[in-house]
Amino acid sequence: MRVKAAPVLDSDAIVDDPRTRIIVCCGAGGVGKTTTAAALGLRAAERGRTVVVLTVDPARRLAQSMGLTQLDNVPRRVEGVEGPGELHAMMLDMKRTFDEIIEAHADPERAQQILTNPFYQSLSSSFSGTQEYMAMEKLGQLRRSDEWDLIIVDTPPSRSALDFLDAPERLGRFLDGRFIRLLTAPAKAGGRSAFKLLNAGFGIVAGAMTKVLGAHVLKDIQTFVSALDAVFGGFRQRADQTYRLLQAPGTAFLVVAAPERDAMREASYFVERLAEERMPLAGLVVNRVHRTTATTLSAARSAAAAEELEARGEHELTAAVLRLHSGRMQLAARESREQEHFISAHPTVPVTQVPAMPEDVHDLDGLRQIGELLAQGPRGARVAG
Repeated sequence: MRVKAAPVLDSDAIVDDPRTRIIVCCGAGGVGKTTTAAALGLRAAERGRTVVVLTVDPARRLAQSMGLTQLDNVPRRVEGVEGPGELHAMMLDMKRTFDEIIEAHADPERAQQILTNPFYQSLSSSFSGTQEYMAMEKLGQLRRSDEWDLIIVDTPPSRSALDFLDAPERLGRFLDGRFIRLLTAPAKAGGRSAFKLLNAGFGIVAGAMTKVLGAHVLKDIQTFVSALDAVFGGFRQRADQTYRLLQAPGTAFLVVAAPERDAMREASYFVERLAEERMPLAGLVVNRVHRTTATTLSAARSAAAAEELEARGEHELTAAVLRLHSGRMQLAARESREQEHFISAHPTVPVTQVPAMPEDVHDLDGLRQIGELLAQGPRGARVAG
């Protein structure tokens, strides 16, 4: 049968294009999004862009590989860039970002009421979706500042890659939703008791909520919501603005995956979701691909030769090498099949591959090497047709 190659993902063309202002690296957890984002950032800076890499990965690998002693909510310049551009890096502090929103949109007295409220402290630190929402907030802040001509986002290590798209809307809907507005009713009704909620009907609702949440927790929520009333509407509005920014020309989504069944299925699902949301997909990065140069020696022949040597009791080291090669060829074949499934389902999506490295990236030279490999394009990303 005729063999078709997948379109080649040209990462250099993406980072070199001045119209590209945002690159979002997304995919399942543990597939190398952080390394990919950092490597693209370094390569873009060394080719003349002014870049900031925003990571929300709690691991400290990005800071270590860039020679930084710490990463926090403030962009820090990376030294050692070999080129005309600049590279900055930062790690999202979701609570600090939430605090900044409150401080920017409320007067000092009301901001202090919110920041010291126990419910707010819990919400800003651990509420489901807060990290993803704050990643969107920080992205919007960086873009509005216009200080960098390229922003690269390493999306959160969520259970599902789709959380980055869904969670901001969920949190915004919660903060601007009917339940929260119900809790503001006592304050808007002239300060009546929090547990009478305007009338007997609301009193029944309040009683039910008190049983579920506890009187103290409900009081904290009501106090928080009353203080937050001055900034209502802004959460969903800013989330919607950033969402539209992700759909606009100048944004490029890179889906990152490992050549494994679950990761490739997640990548396929994400590609379909991006298409549904009309978000600009640049292509797929298949990370940690296993290759071998001895392709003329098949796995079956290698295993048979090893078995024969073992039966004779001869050349034990040679037999072990043959077994190793057989296993490597089998692994490469499995990985190739997983990629073929993806290409069959998405034949127009550009693909590039990064081979598995002998050790983890821990410095700029390692990131530089990954950037070069990303730019070389796929080798053997083919499907029978």
